[in-house]
Amino acid sequence: MIGIFSCCGCCSALRPRYKRLVDNIFPVNPEDGLVKSNMEKLTFYSLSSPEKLDRIGDYLYQKATKDIHRKRYKLVEIAMEAMDLLLMACHVQTLNLFVESFLKMVQKLLEDSNANLQIMATNSFVRFANIEEDTPSYHRRYDFFISKFSSMCHGSHDSQELRDSIRMAGIKGLQGVIRKTVSDDLVENIWEKQHMDKIVPSLLFNMQSGPLRSIEEATPSSPPELAEAVLRELVSRASFAHIRSVLKPLLTHLDRHELWVPNQFAIHTFRIVMLSIQPQYSYTVVEILMQHLDTNMQSSPKTRTSLAVVLSKIIAIAAGESVGPSALDIINNLLTHLRTSVGTSEDPPPEEVHYQEALINALGEFANHHPDYQKIEIMLFIMNTVPDLSKKSHADQMLQNILLKSLLKVGMQYRTVSYEKAFPVSFLQPLLRMARSTHAPTRIIVMQILQALLDRHQNQAVLHVVSARTYTALSLESPSRGDILFMHKYGSNIMRALVDALSLDERLDSLTAAYNAAALLVVETACGDTMQDFILFILGIQVSATDTEGLCASHRANLHSIAIALLALLARCTGVNTIMEYCEKIIDARKEEARHMLPPLDDPSFSLDQLNTNLPHLLLDKLALAESLQLAGIEHSRVQSGEPFAIHQEDTFAHRPSWVEAPRASSSNPDLAASFNDADSVTSSPDVQRRALPAELNFESMKRLLTESSDNAKKEAKERKAQMAKYFREANFDDLVRRSDTRHDAIQNKLNELFTSLANERQIAQNEAKTAPPSVQKKIYEQAFPELFFF
Repeated sequence: MIGIFSCCGCCSALRPRYKRLVDNIFPVNPEDGLVKSNMEKLTFYSLSSPEKLDRIGDYLYQKATKDIHRKRYKLVEIAMEAMDLLLMACHVQTLNLFVESFLKMVQKLLEDSNANLQIMATNSFVRFANIEEDTPSYHRRYDFFISKFSSMCHGSHDSQELRDSIRMAGIKGLQGVIRKTVSDDLVENIWEKQHMDKIVPSLLFNMQSGPLRSIEEATPSSPPELAEAVLRELVSRASFAHIRSVLKPLLTHLDRHELWVPNQFAIHTFRIVMLSIQPQYSYTVVEILMQHLDTNMQSSPKTRTSLAVVLSKIIAIAAGESVGPSALDIINNLLTHLRTSVGTSEDPPPEEVHYQEALINALGEFANHHPDYQKIEIMLFIMNTVPDLSKKSHADQMLQNILLKSLLKVGMQYRTVSYEKAFPVSFLQPLLRMARSTHAPTRIIVMQILQALLDRHQNQAVLHVVSARTYTALSLESPSRGDILFMHKYGSNIMRALVDALSLDERLDSLTAAYNAAALLVVETACGDTMQDFILFILGIQVSATDTEGLCASHRANLHSIAIALLALLARCTGVNTIMEYCEKIIDARKEEARHMLPPLDDPSFSLDQLNTNLPHLLLDKLALAESLQLAGIEHSRVQSGEPFAIHQEDTFAHRPSWVEAPRASSSNPDLAASFNDADSVTSSPDVQRRALPAELNFESMKRLLTESSDNAKKEAKERKAQMAKYFREANFDDLVRRSDTRHDAIQNKLNELFTSLANERQIAQNEAKTAPPSVQKKIYEQAFPELFFF
């Protein structure tokens, strides 16, 4: 017996030192745990002889493998603890010598069915993942760990506590793999499809099992919170080339588990993605989501609506980083979806309408977060996609309405400062064409667009009701020089379009919408310089009520009511008392004889027999209005001699010419110069017929025009001289005497009229000097050359 023991002792002494040190860390009783003093010796030895690390790790792995087979889990835990301590003590330069044995140990524990061993192995892997290595290990692969941690994320143990622990361990393991691989391009590519198809669904599975709320605690304490934190980290680390790798499995998971309807979880998830992704890549998420919407066009309307709602919730986040082509590309995609939706059916079901509204809301949210100059570009882009009025099919009209609603959504987000910038000609011209649409819903939407862009002081709700009384809550501000310039250029075009819109339909909602737009235009731009234009506009409404054929009696009465309401509003906004007194005089007369010609519109208390509007003495008189302006010291010649804005008048988009702007307009835009109207010019010479300008304005054409004019004039003068000489040679003496007497009488009569008119004007001037205050006296050069002061 003594020989046998001495032989064993000799064998033990002959074993390598690292094995003896490893054996000594295991206690006799496994319950006592790791022998700390011997563990310190092993650590010192490994640091002193780092070349032995790989052998120490391999020997620990062999012992743990035997203990796992024998179900001696306490000894396995001791071996894993020793591995962790050695890993923490190793220097970075020598880490690669030990890592392979460490990972083999972790894998061995994860393969066991014991949940505690799996959790312990996962925690060891997480500690290893937090160590930064100097040099990557090209041969190291993490396929097994990704698959195992993903399966742990779907743990379904009966015990709630153990199930949550396993899932938490699986999520932490995935987080460790991400941290270990994503920062180094030389190691295994974690962004490959086979890896993302396991990682992303595992995180989403845990997120959907908990309440939808953002993380508030610094350290997540439940699987849903931890899964959300890991998803945020994964998305934040994704470069431009890897965004699709994350979003593809995300969208697939939502499709397979039918998580679009209801869409609360989808909205929550995409908000996490948008807030975590690098800002310069955020618009890519919107593009991918819209592409996914393309692939789901055959899905149910509810699914597409939910997708569009998700898009509307996240698109505002991407808007801040989308500029130029990317912004217009997103807008174009949304408009394409709208056109596709309208083309699917002529009479869409409510679900399809909800889908269209969701797309419009998404477009509005996207535009709302852009600067104003880009909103103008977006509105112009949308307007260019609206079908022309010549297309009158039901589908085209529906598409017009849908696109105009999109335009309205953007317009409501725009904050108008200058009308010149809010209404560029390329946008205003097609908009006013749409205002003349025979389709009432289209016309109403156009009026709402005008209201949104004209209203700068939140007066739209105040002016929603047609009334001749004072609007108490009205906010007024004097128009700027730029606004007055805009009205001189394009005010007549807008007013003619409004006159046409008012005369096209008798529906109250259509009339009220047009009145609201006209009233906002009055409130925002009415002043002494624009007074005559507005009076001609109001007279044009009255002319359309009296002269337009085919209007019913109630429609005519409503137009008269709108005209008097606008005149009362104009007088109050400009503070011209003479106009206000005349307006009140007409209102009082109508109250006694024709209350149906006063607001409110279409009063049901009147029968059709009572709606007589053929009452000339109750109509607005142009000469009386001109006299009221004259008494107030305001220029009135255009009201006195000009024509009211007639309906169906061709829109040339040429503002009234003046000596300041005519040369510039002629040189910059030949079409505007060619369409100048002599009736609009205060300084037009009487009895002179202006020649039409050539279509192409250049030096040769102008030279040719002047040469032709000179030759024609000489020819006409020569013919008149020859006729006069022939007449005096051939006519008898009595005829010549009568011709001379007639001319003498005509000259004498003309002189008598001139002297009489001068006497009357002198008398009127003396009366005005007595009654009018000195402040309203106009200087002589302003009366003689009013056009010189139009800017």
